[in-house]
Amino acid sequence: MANTDSVKVRVLSLNCWGIRYLSKQCPQRYAMIGDMLCKEEHDIVLLQEVWSEKDYLSLKKRLACSHPHSHYFKSGVIGSGLAIFSIHRIHDTFLFRYSLNGYPYMAHHGDWFGGKAVGMAVLNIGSLTANVYVTHLHAEYCRDKDSYLPHRVVQAWELQQFIRHTSAGADMVILGGDLNMHPEDLGNRLLRSYTGLQDAYLETAKFDGCEDGMTLIADNPFINKKELCPFEKGIRIDYILFKGSTKTDIYCDYMSTTKGSIPNHPFPYSDHEALTAGLRLETHTLTQSDRQPKIQDSAAGKLAALVDIVTEARTEVKVGLHCAEGMRYTATRTGVMGLALLVLELAIAAVPWLALGTEQPFPRTSFYLLAALCFAILLTTFLLYIFYTMELKALQGAEDQMRLAVGSLQEKLRGFPLAQPHNAPRRPPEGHEPSALAPEE
Repeated sequence: MANTDSVKVRVLSLNCWGIRYLSKQCPQRYAMIGDMLCKEEHDIVLLQEVWSEKDYLSLKKRLACSHPHSHYFKSGVIGSGLAIFSIHRIHDTFLFRYSLNGYPYMAHHGDWFGGKAVGMAVLNIGSLTANVYVTHLHAEYCRDKDSYLPHRVVQAWELQQFIRHTSAGADMVILGGDLNMHPEDLGNRLLRSYTGLQDAYLETAKFDGCEDGMTLIADNPFINKKELCPFEKGIRIDYILFKGSTKTDIYCDYMSTTKGSIPNHPFPYSDHEALTAGLRLETHTLTQSDRQPKIQDSAAGKLAALVDIVTEARTEVKVGLHCAEGMRYTATRTGVMGLALLVLELAIAAVPWLALGTEQPFPRTSFYLLAALCFAILLTTFLLYIFYTMELKALQGAEDQMRLAVGSLQEKLRGFPLAQPHNAPRRPPEGHEPSALAPEE
């Protein structure tokens, strides 16, 4: 390698918990966040749960001098809540909305109305092209009985697909956001294994923050400790992930998180802790020897592990398919019962018309109320049938994609020879032709 250059980038990620009129001290906390961002001078700021565009515009005005470039991603009924602020010019943006995002009748959770998505911004950092992503996945409300797990797995699957297909020409990739997944959860392993993204907390040379990098801690006054059970101290669900390219190596020199309380302030910035990562980008010119393909001993092992992860994800999606089919059947059966009740009511109402002189056996008001109930049942079940059909289609599509991916990965895996000494001649198994697929780095 030759002509190595180094560039430093500071990245911040924060879930702002900015639900107007519902989140505690929301205006005051946004003012605190704006002051902090002006002082800290981060290069890239990735925010989640900025649900009100007015709050975004207020932050944009406040950060006009320190972060002149920004973008707010709009999606769903109340928005995606995603925003990016940068000292570097934003040349292009794109929003991908996840196909699954909870249930509309679970209004008290609210995820469905938020239009969860991943936002992408293309920046130029010096001579390098950076693809920066910010996202917020569906929340986990009950770890023991997580009915949203298939949705979150599909979101992680779509997120890794989006990153892989849009970052091919980028010199570096940075992802920040609230993934709502523990470090070893299925969706997290799927995302990092498939994309090659590295966790800043695991890669950092120096760390200053909460124990084990936790970002949702019991010491935060906005946190209900019962919601953290069985994790008494807290959990780590917010991340900054990164990776380089063939001409760019990325290192995390330091990482820090806030620790609940903020000096000289009565309350913290949010119910989540803010993450800051100091990244160092080293660019180099490839020599001829660097361009030669390299075979890593661990490549086959990583590929086999990825096959297992995708297979596990596919199994979880099948569980979601089974549940969705059951719910659609229940909606259909309820709708048929409502229709039968309506037909019975119409038959009773027709008696006075067919038998002249016969009085109506039931009060007219009762008929109107019963008719309204029947129509409400029919309308509700019809809408639920449509929703569950859409959910089934999305789950089936993800399962089909995973099935194809597993087949492709297994084919690549068969192309790897059995473990042999490095200098030993490598020959294909007897009766098989050599695979045309070369092992990946």
